[in-house]
Amino acid sequence: MSSPFGFAIIGCGMIARYHARAIAEIPGARTAALVSRTPANAHKLIAETGIPECPIFATVEEAVNAPGVDAVIITTPSGAHVEPALTAAAAGKHVVVEKPLEITGPRCQTIIDACDKAKVQLCTIFPSRFADSNVTLKAAVDAGKFGRLTLGEASNKWWRSQAYYDEGGWKGTQALDGGGAIMNQAIHNVDLLLWMMGPAAAVCGLTATLAHERIEVEDTAVAAIRFRNGALGFLTATTSVHPGYPKQIAIHGDKGSAVIEQEDVLKWDFNPPTPTDDEIKARFAAKVGASGGAADPKSINHEGHRRQLADFVDAVRGKRLPKVDGREGKKSVELICAIYESNRTGRLVELPA
Repeated sequence: MSSPFGFAIIGCGMIARYHARAIAEIPGARTAALVSRTPANAHKLIAETGIPECPIFATVEEAVNAPGVDAVIITTPSGAHVEPALTAAAAGKHVVVEKPLEITGPRCQTIIDACDKAKVQLCTIFPSRFADSNVTLKAAVDAGKFGRLTLGEASNKWWRSQAYYDEGGWKGTQALDGGGAIMNQAIHNVDLLLWMMGPAAAVCGLTATLAHERIEVEDTAVAAIRFRNGALGFLTATTSVHPGYPKQIAIHGDKGSAVIEQEDVLKWDFNPPTPTDDEIKARFAAKVGASGGAADPKSINHEGHRRQLADFVDAVRGKRLPKVDGREGKKSVELICAIYESNRTGRLVELPA
């Protein structure tokens, strides 16, 4: 019998708790170590999640050399992902990075190159890809049910209080957050939009800070996108809309349309209709009950993380790529950075081929 697959979680903030709970529900996996500069934070994580006691280290270097550690999960602030990723890869450990992979395309590529060189697996956390309704939507796109794709829309009309930005010391900073409502919150929908519609060719965007003080990043943004397949898209991202509403993604084509709110199918209309259409609408009609983080970042559940980390363990053991690897993670960061560049320059920005 093979030994459990051991994860070292780097950083013991809020999102680390979702990873810890997810790992506890994956057969053959365990949290083998925690890394925190403040041991009390690590002890608090163990107490709050109920995971078994494990070694606590002050540095990544100590953790990657500890027995039973096969991979690291990096949950540090967004702009501090490169350094622990490089340390882990150099030690031959597989790497999981909480979104975003990093805050610029070149920094993402640095992580990708290091993992390629060390021949270790790299995964970017995008749990929305593992929701049943989104998997069903992607299958419909791949099956050609929409005909020619014409329009993709993603909306994150969320709310965050001033206290959210004031606590922690890094939220809302350019250096560690990398951006605001798009980079931190709406990046999940940006990833879904690219997954469904394909690569973006060009984008123009506007951003503003309208409802918060003492932050260096946007709390309100809109962007228009041209995809390489010729379709157009539109993105709305805020932390400035009170009280906050569930995220939506809509995919349209000349043979059909679908709208998903959080994980509920609101619209599923195709020409010609098929018997499975009614089954899908019935299956995903019940409200999921959670806001998905629309007003409270703690209101998400860890099921998406569990599914994605289970896929990662299976990928490592099966010597295949995880479903969301580093290159997939880089795509959303590049598009978001292009939106920021468009806002700065007032021009349409083309994406690299």
